[in-house]
Amino acid sequence: MEHYIDTHTHLYDGLFGDDAEKAVARAIDAGVTRMIMPDIDSSSREAMSALAGKFPENLFPCIGLHPTSVDGNWRKSIEEIEDIGCGKAVAVGETGMDCYWSKDFVKEQEEAFEWQVRFACRHGLPVIIHSREATGLILDVLERCRHLSPSGVFHAFSGSLETFRRLSAYGDWYVGIGGVVTFKNASIAETVKHIPLERILLETDSPYLTPVPHRGERNESSYIPLIAGKIAAQKNITIEEVAYTTTRNAERLFNI
Repeated sequence: MEHYIDTHTHLYDGLFGDDAEKAVARAIDAGVTRMIMPDIDSSSREAMSALAGKFPENLFPCIGLHPTSVDGNWRKSIEEIEDIGCGKAVAVGETGMDCYWSKDFVKEQEEAFEWQVRFACRHGLPVIIHSREATGLILDVLERCRHLSPSGVFHAFSGSLETFRRLSAYGDWYVGIGGVVTFKNASIAETVKHIPLERILLETDSPYLTPVPHRGERNESSYIPLIAGKIAAQKNITIEEVAYTTTRNAERLFNI
């Protein structure tokens, strides 16, 4: 059986309810033996840590502030992160910018994102970037931090090949490919043909963005092989190669 790493799952989300531990077991049975859980904010941090504590060899927590959780009081949230420290976190995030849901705190989002990139660099951790209608702003921040040699992943990447190439100029960056690659007419399915496999990570973003044929249902990490299979088909390579290379990519980036 192939072994995979889901580099982005919110197993602690309320949509899993009492089913989270069973979802972890299903993932492991499917060969997805390690799962990385991005942080959102203080409201979900306790649940994330508790679940990670039950599966220390399989679940890896992160520390960060999601852009949609940024408001006029974002510095207090950042102070909480400073107080907590990195601990067992394998990455900073998910952070980034989101101009889709609201543009009320765009400047604050940019400041919070840059703080987290610099924080990650100080602690030798990669960054998990959430980007929605904010690519230019995010690249501006990475330009200012380029001298710090940041690393990380563009979560749920849906950009063009040109965007990938621009991103690659700002440090050691990967792209996270999830269920959207299986959607009919999804542009990322074509783009992924041209992105080097050595720069791709697999992710679900569960419980969201469920791949075909389960679209419309709750997503979970056990569906990672469906995403790997689609990438293999698009690149005309074996699923074994996708599993091996993306797993090595994740091990290298997150040091797990």
